[in-house]
Amino acid sequence: MDLSPFEDDNSVSCRLVSEIPEVCKTEDCCLGIDEAGRGPVLGPMVYGICFCPLSRKEELKDLKVADSKTLTEAERENLFEKLDEAKSYVGWALQILSPNTISTCMLRRTKYNLNALSHDTAIDLVQYALDSGVQLKEIYVDTVGPADKYEHKLSQRFPGIQVTVRPKADSLFPVVSAASICAKVARDRVVKGWNFTEDLGEVDTDYGSGYPNDPKTKAWLLKYLDPVFGYPQFVRFSWSTAQTLMDSKAVNVHWDDDEEDGEKAAQRQSNKSMLSYFSVSAGGSTSAPKK
Repeated sequence: MDLSPFEDDNSVSCRLVSEIPEVCKTEDCCLGIDEAGRGPVLGPMVYGICFCPLSRKEELKDLKVADSKTLTEAERENLFEKLDEAKSYVGWALQILSPNTISTCMLRRTKYNLNALSHDTAIDLVQYALDSGVQLKEIYVDTVGPADKYEHKLSQRFPGIQVTVRPKADSLFPVVSAASICAKVARDRVVKGWNFTEDLGEVDTDYGSGYPNDPKTKAWLLKYLDPVFGYPQFVRFSWSTAQTLMDSKAVNVHWDDDEEDGEKAAQRQSNKSMLSYFSVSAGGSTSAPKK
């Protein structure tokens, strides 16, 4: 798995793909969808698909793939290698959603929550497989939100393909387990080798699990909170944990808007407006102060 396309610019999202097995272009196939890293405040979320011919389902099962959350990191790495060795009939694709992408989407003026982002990412990956010539007949998905509504949405989007959406699908269907392993391995590698583009000196990488309730993660967030510029792009700044810390530890900044006079707004906030550094001429035009 070559992560360099994402590592070159981890501020944006990136798609990684395997070669498409020729047999997947000629035989009916099944495809599984799962994600890794939905809950953490640190690092990306990775969506994965894995696909193989219906005739090779049992061979995929024989690889002993399982829900990635029940496996150790070493076990996941070993199973990913087995999936990679089975490239004559197994293919995969991953979408790495950067922390910056996740937070930017969630803080849009128009509502776009994590479930909508997850659905759209899954749909894009299925469409990628179809556009690549994979003969999809069955799709299995670990649900995001109500399973029946998600199943209906995917069935409408991909008519003629049997769609099954279930909670804990990664423990029910081997092809979803395989997708789960691919996604989790990618996220683990990205987090472990994260390239901090900010000037932070020697970064302490002991940030725990990345989940908001982990004491190590909370301590790391406190340590690397800049009072003016906030967090490095490794942090999902839209998460409530990060926002709460910024509200309590960072410097307050007032942004003028079109609906409020800048000088009056600044006075109300007991701050100095940027406009106060400029003088207004008799004609009403604004000019910079003389040096």
